[in-house]
Amino acid sequence: MQEIQATWCAFAAILENGSVITWGDETFGGDSSTVQHQPKAVQQIQATATSFAAILKDGSVVTWGNQRFGGDNSAVQDQIKGVQQIQAMGGAFAAILEDRSVVVWGPRGFGGDSSPVQDKLRKVQQIQGSVRAFAAILEDGSVDPA
Repeated sequence: MQEIQATWCAFAAILENGSVITWGDETFGGDSSTVQHQPKAVQQIQATATSFAAILKDGSVVTWGNQRFGGDNSAVQDQIKGVQQIQAMGGAFAAILEDRSVVVWGPRGFGGDSSPVQDKLRKVQQIQGSVRAFAAILEDGSVDPA
């Protein structure tokens, strides 16, 4: 195994060949059958409390688990191309793109809405999540809540 992540009640692991195996409670991401058709080229996995997100080799993202808490990225799917890094927190995900901008998804009350600070989320170096919010370190070393 190359990497393993966990939700409250499930696990996801990247195998040496880039494929993913999951186990545990299906409602917490233990069943990844809906995304098993994806290429076997997973680079990174992150987990909220109830869902998983994986960056594929081509920079796209697939999600599974609880649809309400990050397991459904369809609303931002066209925006999350060239993903370099994903960070997770309680119920949402944040992706840093190639141009160092950020896209988030998940419930608004769990950090899934960055619209109030979106114009500040440029040249992002790192993102960290708490239970209900994200913070971003920008290129100049300053920190902005996301």
